[in-house]
Amino acid sequence: MAKTGREKNTKNKAKHSKLVNRKKNKLKDEEFKRKERLKAIIQNANKSKD
Repeated sequence: MAKTGREKNTKNKAKHSKLVNRKKNKLKDEEFKRKERLKAIIQNANKSKD
């Protein structure tokens, strides 16, 4: 027999995808910030060489 009431798992799937997206965005943001910091350090090092 078919289940009556609200659909199965839709709430959990939505919550899971929300959390996974949050984690992915956080990792992308951290990677971007790390690259920016490295660029700044390299530029600073190149300035001091001159």
